[in-house]
Amino acid sequence: MVMARVPSAWRTAAAAAAVCGCLGLTAQPASAGDGPAVVAHRGSSGMAPENTAAAIGLAIDQGADAVEIDVQRTRDGRLVSFHDCTLERTTNAEEVYPDRDSYRVSDFTWAQLRRLDAGSWFHEDYAGERIITVDEVISRVDGETGLLAEISPCAHDDGLAAGLAALLRDRPRYLRQALASHQLAVQSFKTDDARAFHRLMPRVPVGVLTAERPTGAELRDLAGWADQVNPRYTVTDRELVDRIHGLGMDVKVWTVDEPDVMRTMAGLGVDALITDFPQSMIQP
Repeated sequence: MVMARVPSAWRTAAAAAAVCGCLGLTAQPASAGDGPAVVAHRGSSGMAPENTAAAIGLAIDQGADAVEIDVQRTRDGRLVSFHDCTLERTTNAEEVYPDRDSYRVSDFTWAQLRRLDAGSWFHEDYAGERIITVDEVISRVDGETGLLAEISPCAHDDGLAAGLAALLRDRPRYLRQALASHQLAVQSFKTDDARAFHRLMPRVPVGVLTAERPTGAELRDLAGWADQVNPRYTVTDRELVDRIHGLGMDVKVWTVDEPDVMRTMAGLGVDALITDFPQSMIQP
């Protein structure tokens, strides 16, 4: 999902507040009551570096109902929590590995990725924050909050759905408990990847992300196998929400960061808000 760039001054103030613990946040579920569930986009990525242990831990502390992460695979087959197809924006890869022909995540081994600083770009207080594996994410959220795992749309990895399914099968206790408590789902912008994952693990709820308004024919096709349609909030209105619900699927909208948009989307009856600032939905 595309995340709006947070202004530097805002990032600095937010990070400082998070580090000093002066936000007065509660640990109650963010959606306590009848409102939509709150999904922390790449963790609490408005206040900590996205897709890192810091962002995921903060989202849990803030009471998010689930954490959304992006799943990619290293050259040697490890699944990692990382959004961009390349490393330059959120790591110091160019400094650590100068003159590389490619900075694609899939061109690096896990040992090479572990050397990178994935926090300093966000704020100096997060210097040294590392890229983490999906297995580490599962260990962190297990019993604490839900997980919404996005199969990356990066074009250079066609077997990611199978890789994620294999990882989940290797965690049978987590998989069993997460499904029983409705704490796990998988999504993708690539319909083929979402369908492939569904075929491999039909018990795990699967969603299709879209930045465009889906047509009636597209929704009817998705209703045959998908559990969620997750549109960008800018293309979402009452008619779309009602149509998706009428076909038996849930609606998770992204990426909702402004309070007035949160209220509007909640008023439409969406099932979840995916946001960089989950604490905005927490009631004092």
